[in-house]
Amino acid sequence: MRILVCISNVPDTTTKVKFSTDNTSFDDGGVQWIINPWDELALTRAMELKEDASNPVSNVTVVTVGSAAAEPTLRKALAIGADDAIRVDAVSTDAHFVASQLATVAASGDFGVILCGIESSDYNGSAVGGMISEIMGIPSVSAVSGLKLEGEEVLLSRDIDGGKEEVSVPAPFVAVVQKGIAKEPRIAAMRGIMMARKKPLQVVAAADAETFTTYQAFAMPEPKAPCKMVDADNVKELVNLLQNEAKVL
Repeated sequence: MRILVCISNVPDTTTKVKFSTDNTSFDDGGVQWIINPWDELALTRAMELKEDASNPVSNVTVVTVGSAAAEPTLRKALAIGADDAIRVDAVSTDAHFVASQLATVAASGDFGVILCGIESSDYNGSAVGGMISEIMGIPSVSAVSGLKLEGEEVLLSRDIDGGKEEVSVPAPFVAVVQKGIAKEPRIAAMRGIMMARKKPLQVVAAADAETFTTYQAFAMPEPKAPCKMVDADNVKELVNLLQNEAKVL
């Protein structure tokens, strides 16, 4: 069984967000790019499955849609342990375009499991995973927090209101994973970093796909109001602020 892990190349979560002077595009100057945190957990779980000799996993491939600037992120995924990487040579425009590219790659290989993070930490759209399964015409399971293999059977755990749900799904399928799929993201060791330089990274041309979303402008959120200090004995003033300003009572 081969596993495909879909990787988003996103700004580091500590990045200070800036836009162009006319607020129509993201200013990526000086930005540190990383693997999307949910995708990193998906990759960690894929590696755990492959390293368990009782599982039939033979290969873990990572794929992203992006320019050559995304290749260091793919190399990091290879350093973590992925066997090979694929970069679709295109600028990400919207969820449908990205899902179409990823579905094309997934359909071209014999992948039994396709893993996607529940969302990317930049746009938070939560749409790509479901779109991949719809385009490919294969099952998908969302909110996956556990994945294990028992022979050729795949068992998934999902967090639901009041508990957990376990489902079995036939391969191939798409699993949209969330926090809990792995305890901690794996950190690349020095040996992995050295080996990543020799692992194959394939660049493929983008497939024809429609784009349904355009961005007109971006705006920063309003700055938070300054903190107000209330004397511990002035309960009346505290209640007044909570009712009339914070509006939480």
